[in-house]
Order: sequence, then C-alpha cells, then structure tokens
Amino acid sequence: MKFNSPSTAQLTRSSVPSPSDLRALFNGRVIAPDDPRYESARTVFYGGVDRRPAAIIKVADAGDVSRLVKLANEYGFELAVRSGGHSTAGHSTTEGGIVLDLSAMKDLRVSLEDKTAWAETGLTAGEYTSVVSKHGLATGFGDTGTVGLGGITLGGGIGFLVRKYGLTIDSLLAAEVVIADGQLLHVDENSYPDLFWAIRGGGGNFGVATRFKFQLHEVDMVFGGMLFLPATPDTIAAFMTEAESAPEELSTIANVMTAPPMPFLPADLHGKPIIMAMMVYAGNPVDGERVVAPFRALAKPYADMLRPMHYPEMYPPEEGGDYHPVAAARTMFLDHVDRSVAQFILDRLATSTASMAVTQLRVLGGAMARVPVEATAFAHRKSRIMANVAALYGNPAEKETHEAWAKNFAAALRQSDGGAYVNFLGDEGGAQVHAAYPGRTWERLAAIKAKYDPTNLFRLNQNIPPSGG
Repeated sequence: MKFNSPSTAQLTRSSVPSPSDLRALFNGRVIAPDDPRYESARTVFYGGVDRRPAAIIKVADAGDVSRLVKLANEYGFELAVRSGGHSTAGHSTTEGGIVLDLSAMKDLRVSLEDKTAWAETGLTAGEYTSVVSKHGLATGFGDTGTVGLGGITLGGGIGFLVRKYGLTIDSLLAAEVVIADGQLLHVDENSYPDLFWAIRGGGGNFGVATRFKFQLHEVDMVFGGMLFLPATPDTIAAFMTEAESAPEELSTIANVMTAPPMPFLPADLHGKPIIMAMMVYAGNPVDGERVVAPFRALAKPYADMLRPMHYPEMYPPEEGGDYHPVAAARTMFLDHVDRSVAQFILDRLATSTASMAVTQLRVLGGAMARVPVEATAFAHRKSRIMANVAALYGNPAEKETHEAWAKNFAAALRQSDGGAYVNFLGDEGGAQVHAAYPGRTWERLAAIKAKYDPTNLFRLNQNIPPSGG
C-alpha cells in the first residue's frame, strides 16, 4: 500500500500521522490512545516512567521497521525503539512520539550443524534460552529472562556466562539493521564492518536491529543457583577474593543488600544485611560443586540453593504484569573490594531510607578480558569488577532523597576505573555516556554515527551525537 503524505498545509514537521493513516499502513498493528490496549502497551518495565506516545506500533517484520523509520524521517516525530522495555532511563517510550515495538518479532532459527542461531530482536533472553537449551546450547545474555535481545546485545551483555564465554557481543556473528534512511543492512566482519563494530556495545545509536546471528555454546547442566550468606566486611571481601581466583567457568553476582521478606529466610533476618549471591559454574556440575565449596565455607549460609540444574533455571520466575520497580541507581567499575571497601559499602547501605538498598558486585575477567579493547565498542575489557548501587522505593515524593543517596554513594565508592556500563546507565547526562565510551572509542563512534544517522534520528538512547559533542 502506498502511503499518501499529507500536504504541507495539512502537516507541519514534527507532527505525527493520524491513527487512521498509521493503521492503513501497518495493517492494524497500531495501538493509539483510543485503543483499550493502550494503557498496558505504553507501560514499560521500570516504574516512575509515565509517558503517553501518540501511538505504539507492533511491527511484524523488517519491512514494517523500514516504513516506520522512513515516516519518522519524513515527519520528524520522536521515535522510541522498544525490545524488552527495560531501559532504566525510560528510552523505550516517548511523550507524543511513536514507539516502534519489536515484541511481536520472535522468529528463532537454530542451526545445529554450526551451532548458530538467527534470532529476531523481539525475543526475550528467557524465550531464546529456553528454546536453544533443548539442544544443550546457550548464548550468554544477562541475569534476567524478561530483557529483550535488542537492548542487552547492543549494549554489550554481562551475565551468567561472562567469564566463560565473554559478553553477549562476543557471540554476535552478524546482524540485520535498519539504518536511519530506512535501508535494511546485513552487517558482519566483512559487510559494513564499521557498523558491525559500533553495534557491539554502542547501543541503539545506529539503527534498529531486527535480527541477530549468535554463536551457540555447549551449556546444558550447570551447577548454580543462589547462596545467602551473612554480610560482614570479612565475608564480602573473602567472597570477592574467591570469585576472582575461581576458574573462569564460574561467574558470580554478589548482591550486598538488606534482606527482603523471602519465605525461606528467617523473619529476624528481614531488613538485616546479607549477601544474596547468584552463581553459575558453566561446566561439569561435579566440578562445580567442588569450586563453590570455598564460598559455602565463608560462613554458615542462611540459605543454600546451589545445585545441578539446566541453565535456563538460573533466570528467576517472571514477576506479574503489575511489577514495576522504582529505583535510584548508579553503575561503575571498581579495581578491588577489600575489607575496608566492604565496610564502607555496609555503612552506606545502612544510611538508606529506601525499602531496599543494594550494592551489586560482579567479578569480570576471563573470556571477556581476552578480547582486545579496540575489537568492539565496549571499551572496558580490562575492568575487574562491575558495581551497581541502588535504592528501591515506592513513594515518588521520595525520589530526590534516594537519587541523592545513590549519587553520593557512587561518587564516594568510585576508584581509579572511571568507566561505566551503558546498559545500566540511567538519565545521568552526557558525562556518563562519555564514561561508557572513553577516548578513541567515543571519537570512532561519533564518526560512524555521522555516517549512518547524520540527523540523530535514533536519539532516544545513551546518545552519541553525530557531531561528537
């Protein structure tokens, strides 16, 4: 169907085509404010984001994506791209613009011959992992099954397999991307190699990824789960020492936090400091049990849920549709967590008035660190530990208090590594985006942005302006 553009008198730049015009072009895949599905469709994962797009378009294929991108170019409306909707900065939606919603694009084709998979970007990490695990295979994403493949992959991807198989982008072999002029490009090491370099860590700045080709790895039974320990300066520091010295088959996420009211934790622990560790040994489970023994010996566990399991079991059960957490958070990389740093973390957590305060510590290294820094747009290959501090709260009136706590905590915790992981950045300003892409990485990304998106159409992200400013 040919779309008949309104005349200049009818439509000024930065306006949005009417719902009826959009519906004619996109065959009923348009959700406008008059649709009973609108309130649900406009809602993103994180609470505190209340924006009303002019329309949400659940695209069916790359052709739909291309048509919508061309419309955004023609009329100048703000375009938000949503895969799983987990942007902490609210970039998955827009006020008055149009949301390009990829969630209906879930085709997944697995090749057992060469252990690869072509996956559309509306798939979630959990959906993808569940399918490929039936063949004893996996690709590493993050630690939450509900995140969309689009966002986590474009930003890098740090999860349960990071030390064994690297970042998600280290398993990315090719992609199909709709760029700002509406062209669909196949990109890999040989075809548009500059764009392929940029999308491996550069976020959504360069186009809409519609399909990814991933390398699959042999990951069937693992030894993993959760281990709950007392949080003291000694146990935190010892946990980090053990995690750094462990075989790279083991990846860990240590959440130092106030204990939530979980049914398997004694009531007298609720609100007390604990370590909630998520651990995956991506190898023989018998070896895994031996490797985690030193962690179990750090202190008498409050709860021990480590066991042999199929890899997809590591993803926690999906929360109900009404679960929309609100958090003040900051992310950074650290050089070390010794006893004094651990004590500082505990002291700061104790000052929070939020319903839950947490510092998440992820030991990196292994396969991630063996990739040259310049090989991808993810520039933090040598970073040793990723840390995230967060305060979860329910009352919007408390936002200023909790944001100040998180900001000050992060500033005091920071060490010599000034970097930041783009997928965990909130709405923190240009300086932190520069921290995610330091030095030559920023300059190179800005040049590629100017080539593929000179008008900054794709600006609802941790933005890299074409000017490089």
